[in-house]
Amino acid sequence: MSDLVIVESPSKAHTIQKYLGSGYKVLASKGHVRDLPEKRLSVDIKHDFAPKYEIMKDKEKLISELKEAVSECDKVYLATDPDREGEAISWHLAYILGLPLDSKNRVEFNEITKTGVANGMANPRSIDIDLVNAQQARRILDRLVGYKLSPFISQKIRRGLSAGRVQSVALRIIVDRENEIRAFVPEEYWTIDGKFIPKGGRKAFPASLHSYNGEKIKIENEEQAKKVLSDLEGADFTVTNVKHGTRRKQPAPPFITSTLQQDASRKLGFQSKRTMKVAQELYEGVTVDGIGAVGLITYMRTDSLRISQDAQNDAKNFIEGKWGEKYLPKKPRVFKSRSNAQDGHEAIRPTMIDLSPDRIKNNLTSDQYKLYKLIWERFIASQMAECVQKTTQADIEGNGYTFKASGYKVDFDGFTVLYVEGKDTEDEKETQLPALEKDMPVRAKEIIPNQHFTQPPARFTEASLIKALEENGIGRPSTYSATITTIVSRNYVKREAKTLYPTELGEVITKLMKERFPKIVNVKFTAQMETELDEVEHGNEEWVQLLHGFYGDFEETLKKAKADMEGQKYDLEEDKTDFICENCGKPMVYKYGRYGKFIACSGYPECKTVKKFVEKVEVPCPKCGGDIIVRKTKRGKTFYGCGNYPNCDFASWDEPTSEKCPQCGSMLYKKAGKKPMIVCTKEGCGFKKSSD
Repeated sequence: MSDLVIVESPSKAHTIQKYLGSGYKVLASKGHVRDLPEKRLSVDIKHDFAPKYEIMKDKEKLISELKEAVSECDKVYLATDPDREGEAISWHLAYILGLPLDSKNRVEFNEITKTGVANGMANPRSIDIDLVNAQQARRILDRLVGYKLSPFISQKIRRGLSAGRVQSVALRIIVDRENEIRAFVPEEYWTIDGKFIPKGGRKAFPASLHSYNGEKIKIENEEQAKKVLSDLEGADFTVTNVKHGTRRKQPAPPFITSTLQQDASRKLGFQSKRTMKVAQELYEGVTVDGIGAVGLITYMRTDSLRISQDAQNDAKNFIEGKWGEKYLPKKPRVFKSRSNAQDGHEAIRPTMIDLSPDRIKNNLTSDQYKLYKLIWERFIASQMAECVQKTTQADIEGNGYTFKASGYKVDFDGFTVLYVEGKDTEDEKETQLPALEKDMPVRAKEIIPNQHFTQPPARFTEASLIKALEENGIGRPSTYSATITTIVSRNYVKREAKTLYPTELGEVITKLMKERFPKIVNVKFTAQMETELDEVEHGNEEWVQLLHGFYGDFEETLKKAKADMEGQKYDLEEDKTDFICENCGKPMVYKYGRYGKFIACSGYPECKTVKKFVEKVEVPCPKCGGDIIVRKTKRGKTFYGCGNYPNCDFASWDEPTSEKCPQCGSMLYKKAGKKPMIVCTKEGCGFKKSSD
């Protein structure tokens, strides 16, 4: 007889089995085993929103195997992931397997290492029903919104649409930004930059016009700029003030889920879904030479910046050994989490500091290495000394006009020897001013006017959208990736390189939601719902009461929307085609059915003419001259093939272009990736260029 440990992931089960040994049997639930059935609401609204759970069809055999294993074991431990979802999975498993809910059989592994597993097994507890209820409340809220709103939106806009509680707010944020960009009116302004050479010097340094007679100057047009240049013609310039200082830059804290997704997007070009997939692999365990299977990072769904004392000590010893004592801060760094952080886990950090990225590179896939390196370097840097910069600021005056020059040099690199946080905008580059003194004359080498126009706010990237969702309290660490994936996959939002922008469909959905369901897409209301879910988790609010408080108003709003919009329907420009029905002469439109997009007569139901939709690339097939068609593999991956298949077998993963190779005359292709390229695929040619 042995003890049974049930985890979520098969790969994690393999790693944990190694640490626990032969006295234990470790099996995986492979995620959720019981859920609300998809084909119906499955929530009894009249009886306090009682959920009607069912064992998932693809888990019936697994449940039988788990029941058999339970019958053969002395004790069962539920070791699903250490978060709300994991707690709910443990609760469902206990119910299905007939385990007492008050038994101390729930264990958590914040890291899949020998120490982490031993600590988890040594501290079992009973299932936290407050955590379970918080997850149930979120699941039922999302089910109510999705299953009640989606049919209404589909009826009013297009068949097959969906509305989600969090995804609708994320979509609104993107649409609102697009409207800001459209409404933006650029304003002209001018700057005047100079290059000055100190007396006796040779190297020029830059300075920018700041003020006139002590008041900050604003130049709005070319005429004003020419007036300034005229006033400065032949002017004598003098350094009127020099100020030296010290600037100290602190390292960024270790990663939490949102900042990991942001930096992986900025530095690695990873989409959030890809980041979380790789992070899950690193957490669950990788086989390392000389060690075996080991989890390389702590749990990756966290919003806490807390770090264990042992991890701090290990980092301190590593830093001192590699760079010396001067690279250590005067006292260990402690980072403060946000006020609404769950603080259930540590920040994301490497589990074994000595396993540097280069040491285990051969044991990792390319993506695993890149992400592990990012996590490892960020954590080590967070425990290092500050970067010290020596700054200089100088004022240069001529004919009443004051130019300001600034520069700095790194006096001590500190944490920047290893890692610098990614930014959405570029930091100032290091510039060093020459030795300047007050009353020193300087000569103007050149003074140049520059015309500018104010810029609209930038469209969101995945990184900046995740940051906005986090700052506004929308969703939780585990939801960001799924939210973005959903709105992109449903064609509400398009991704162009790293930029996200709404489609017409996304804008129409948001317009309808803002007009008819303002609370659902209200940022503050959604954030308040997250706060209330947190209160359920902490045992301060009843989850059923929360649902009653939400549903009463929601139901009335939905009834009113249905009555007010009786017989109304939105028409989308993107649904119109250039085709005319050959049977009745009416325009044909794009429709969306169970098997995707097709073309149908707008006179339906009187005329039922339909045609297959085929997306073409406006480039002839290089083999037979036929149409090149966008196709999908069984797994949904896009490729390009000849429409005359099987008579012509042309096919390509890369998109054909109308350009010809300047070296060999062959067709050029657009190769996607972090840096899209135009390439020639003819063997031996090798021509390529940027697609920008």
